[in-house]
Amino acid sequence: MSPAIQMIILSSLATGTIITMNSHHWLMAWIGLEINTLAIIPMITSPHHPRSTEAAMKYFLTQAAASAMILFSSMINAWYLGTWDITQLSYTPSVILLTMALAMKLGLAPTHFWLPEVLQGSTLPTAFIIVTWQKLAPMSLIFLTINNLNTPTLLVLGILSSIIGGWGGLNQTHTRKLMAYSSIAHLGWMASISSIMTNIMIMNLLVYLIMTMALFCSLIVSNSKTIQDTTTAWTASPVLTASMLLSLLSLGGLPPLTGFAPKWLILNELVAQNLVPLATAMAMSALLSLFFYLRLTYTTTLTLAPNTTQMKFKWRLYPATFTPVLTISTTLAALLLPMTPLILL
Repeated sequence: MSPAIQMIILSSLATGTIITMNSHHWLMAWIGLEINTLAIIPMITSPHHPRSTEAAMKYFLTQAAASAMILFSSMINAWYLGTWDITQLSYTPSVILLTMALAMKLGLAPTHFWLPEVLQGSTLPTAFIIVTWQKLAPMSLIFLTINNLNTPTLLVLGILSSIIGGWGGLNQTHTRKLMAYSSIAHLGWMASISSIMTNIMIMNLLVYLIMTMALFCSLIVSNSKTIQDTTTAWTASPVLTASMLLSLLSLGGLPPLTGFAPKWLILNELVAQNLVPLATAMAMSALLSLFFYLRLTYTTTLTLAPNTTQMKFKWRLYPATFTPVLTISTTLAALLLPMTPLILL
């Protein structure tokens, strides 16, 4: 893909998200979502491979269906209440339709089936955009309509997503599918806290974006598409394996890394709201996710793959990759825990 076309596509992605985040009218929000969807399709299909074409088709069909549901929901609401304002969505069928449409947009369980398949058919940079930037517009709509959304529905979606996200990742060997299930689990945590405390939801989203960026940068630099590929990552750069280790443990939510803060605050708030069984189930589902993060950590840092080359230290050669983003994101993913109160403000 030429730089000019890539620049147009990335600009369209940014424009679509910004339009949705700044809109007060449902039609403008829908237009932003459509621009977003149509901009990412060429990026998914750029490898010109049957698998990437299939992934693009799956992505287009699910996102188009979700966008149509959002438009239909807002039309019903406007028909009954006479307003297109995003914050005035209060007609019950419209609220149910919108909740399921946003769940489909985000990839929350039980409408999550498209996400692992689409990521598997995409390149690593495109998969990174899908699990980070593409979540911003639907999350902003959840934030805008949260006063009218049904709390029990969001809690059920949250617990289902965190369990399925943990369970689904246990049997995966491809890093992109692992990251898809990781995304489903993290979005489940955000959905469960969204109707209780929105500032914790936003903080969780920011931390999730930082941690996912750190890990995807490591995977892109080492070109690791499967778990087996990660066993030879140390030959490219020993520092890279250490940064991947920190990113994975942070995603797992282990203290004293950054990823511990949102899980701790969410569990604390759920217990404060007397939702102890839900908090217990969420904590148990986090252990499922932690297992596959630790498995990836083990293959990355604690296994030595058989080497056929005479000189095993490939990293002595100067790497021709651009790594400042990797350095900054890994540092933030590991050391941001003391800054948590400032992020919450």
